[in-house]
Amino acid sequence: MSRRLAYRAIDHVVLERGEVAHTWRTERWDSLRLLTPNWQSRLPGFSYAGDDPDGYRTIPEVVAFIEDYARAISAPVRTHTTVTSVRRDDAGYLVRTDRGDWHCATVVLASGACNIARVPAFANQVPPSIACLTSQQYRNPNQLDDGGVLVAGASASGTQIACELARSGRAVVLAVGEHIRAPRMYRGKDLQWWMDAAGVLDERYDQVDDIARVRRVPSLQLAGTPDRSTLDLNALTDLGVTLVGRLAGLVDGKAQFAGSLRNMCALSDLKMGRLLETIDAFARDHGFDGTVEPPHRLPPTRVADDPPLIMDLAKGNKSDKSNKSNKSDKSNIRTKSNIRTIIWCTGYRPDYTWLEIPVLDHKGMIRHDGGITASPGLYLMGTPFMRRRKSTLIDGAGDDARELSAHLASYIGDRVPRPSALARAR
Repeated sequence: MSRRLAYRAIDHVVLERGEVAHTWRTERWDSLRLLTPNWQSRLPGFSYAGDDPDGYRTIPEVVAFIEDYARAISAPVRTHTTVTSVRRDDAGYLVRTDRGDWHCATVVLASGACNIARVPAFANQVPPSIACLTSQQYRNPNQLDDGGVLVAGASASGTQIACELARSGRAVVLAVGEHIRAPRMYRGKDLQWWMDAAGVLDERYDQVDDIARVRRVPSLQLAGTPDRSTLDLNALTDLGVTLVGRLAGLVDGKAQFAGSLRNMCALSDLKMGRLLETIDAFARDHGFDGTVEPPHRLPPTRVADDPPLIMDLAKGNKSDKSNKSNKSDKSNIRTKSNIRTIIWCTGYRPDYTWLEIPVLDHKGMIRHDGGITASPGLYLMGTPFMRRRKSTLIDGAGDDARELSAHLASYIGDRVPRPSALARAR
């Protein structure tokens, strides 16, 4: 957005509470790589220039990329400046920070959608002997106490963390809810290449039937590994990970898992099949069939005949033999996992506690129309499917910023006299 505003000669400033790429520095696990190939990190006037376009950036490489971009466009970033409130005033908006106040005609909220980890309310029922972390807090297996790990959530973060922990030799139980299975490579090309070429990632928010539902869809089960392998539930099962249903509750130290594991996996397989059918149709209609590998499908997700429904965290994870009705219940987990840690990979939510403008819905999310809020001059950037399916990807920021900056410039142009977009008052 800063690049687009500079191109339009609109005065502005970028306020950052930490350093450039702050969350990439402080809220990611050590081995994480981007889910998108290097070539797909395309920003206005800036793109990948290395010798591994099909590789996946490590976290230090992501930080360096964003730092390099900020320098290349001479972005007017004020680091270590925490915004404490944003409210309306006579000039438009008053932005208060711990380093002074700013008056401005417009504000772009680019604080992201992943500020606070979502943890279920029943997490406070976890026995005190069990350590709890979120995916924001997890760094590597050595950080954890000895013993098994229950990973709650099986989208991109949950599957990657479960894989790393299993490879480290730990017993891992993965609680699986709604997820989207996907192959890393398909017909000889990266899945992201196909989604980009076929226009899947360019699908607009005003082209879908239920945008609220689509914005809640979890991320693809993808991992950016050097060997470009597919990471799905079958791969995790092969590593010895125990699959259970969604973690639905905790009562008296017993974890309760939903009985929908088989249905969730079947639905995920169905969604994957629909995506691959879209790609196959594109390949056929655009002459790729003769130049790429033929269509293929992954084997169905394997699910145990009787997925466990209960785990007694307070008693070393053995089934509750004190309850006679459970003595022959195969739905109880009987493993040697001895869970000592739970890692919550159950998603994130934004933090708008500092926003003093009535644009939030009952769930604390900003109401907007493709990034344009009901408060004139207030815009949003970087949230799921904001204007396009790729809005949360680095590759999606440029298109969204181009369109929103045009709207912002038009809004400023309608004001008389024209003020700076963001001018420091004191």
